[in-house]
Amino acid sequence: MYLMKVRGLVFDPHTNMYIVILNDETDKEILPIWIGKFEANAICFILEGITPPRPMTHDLTKNVLDTLDVKIISIVINNLKDNTYYAKIHLQARGSEVVIDSRPSDAIALALRASAPIFVAEDVLEKRNSENLDQWLKNLKPEDFGKYMT
Repeated sequence: MYLMKVRGLVFDPHTNMYIVILNDETDKEILPIWIGKFEANAICFILEGITPPRPMTHDLTKNVLDTLDVKIISIVINNLKDNTYYAKIHLQARGSEVVIDSRPSDAIALALRASAPIFVAEDVLEKRNSENLDQWLKNLKPEDFGKYMT
């Protein structure tokens, strides 16, 4: 498994979707994941340090977990099937580990709020279509990264 960090968030004008960019600590592995607008906003708020006046969905979820004394241990992007990524949220509850299925975007938004590590399974990096990834990376321009890059 690879420990990943959120490198940034970019908008893909070709698909009208946002892309959360994950990379490992050595910057050798990169994983772009296309996500929806609402999930991008949730991630953007954390990257920008914005606290909304009322809890948004991911903030509410984190508050509920905290109130119930449930800790987010980590998230793992564990599968890629039919161009869809899958994730698991690993929780510590009452001395036991509980694993919950999640979309990667929701898991990432929660991990950022909890300062929990983000992992990507090695086989997920192997399964991604490296030809499309290479082409996408070649077409990136510095201005594509915008203000959300960390």
